Amino acid sequence: MKVTYKGDYALKAILALSLIYKEGEDSVLSIQQIANNGDMPTKFLEQILLILRRGGFVKSKRGLKGGFFLARSPDEITVGEVIRFIEGPIEPISCIERENYNGCKDMANCIFRSVWKEVAKAISMVVDTLTFEELVVRYKEKRLNLKSIYDYAI
Repeated sequence: MKVTYKGDYALKAILALSLIYKEGEDSVLSIQQIANNGDMPTKFLEQILLILRRGGFVKSKRGLKGGFFLARSPDEITVGEVIRFIEGPIEPISCIERENYNGCKDMANCIFRSVWKEVAKAISMVVDTLTFEELVVRYKEKRLNLKSIYDYAI
């Protein structure tokens, strides 16, 4: 599995919206705010947010205080769900992502197929159980730890 910039920016955008999440349309960030938070190019982010909107991850609000907000609670969105939607299958090789794969003549005897299945299972176990709510907790803990490291008096 390789996550492209598109996938990385999609994850960062959902994290930015998760950090300010409240039920309803009160948790809105503009494209510019999201781009600045994640150091992302605005034009590319616009395209990604439209894709995320089609996927039911975000909604948009028009007007002066418009922007994007989460369509669902951060505890209902997993990293794996977003990665699969943006990047496609997470399996590292085609023969394990589809049951009726015809591209290999030696599937029954292939020793590597079981290895790639284990790799895919391990990746899935991490990304499919990791919600954006958990990432918000991790983010806040990390920020708190950084603050305590640099918080000193003379």
